[in-house]
Amino acid sequence: MKDAPGGQERGRWAEQIALRHLEDHGLLPHSQNYRWRGGEIDLVMLQDHWVVFVEVRYRGGSGYGNSAESVDLRKQRRIVNTARYFLQQHPGLNDRPCRFDVVAVSGSGEGQNVQWIANAFDAG
Repeated sequence: MKDAPGGQERGRWAEQIALRHLEDHGLLPHSQNYRWRGGEIDLVMLQDHWVVFVEVRYRGGSGYGNSAESVDLRKQRRIVNTARYFLQQHPGLNDRPCRFDVVAVSGSGEGQNVQWIANAFDAG
């Protein structure tokens, strides 16, 4: 696999890695980089009857903890609020159960690691 690019492109690169990983595991993409004034959701995927809101994190190394640990309570609240708004805007999906996953991409090139944490946090 290619090395991670620098700057702003790194986030898009990590999202594409995560998207491919989730598709390889049977999830279907619905939306990417969904934004409103309250926040952003990197990926919205469908898995069976679930709507899956995915936060993608990238870390080049482990010096500051792993990528999944960087989704703190404040970030979780923003994602949950954005998901609620998303569901209001997509009434065909609001009767489905939802979950919040994190896909952590670390390293680059051959040393790259993708960790998918299903149901990483809840809306509570």
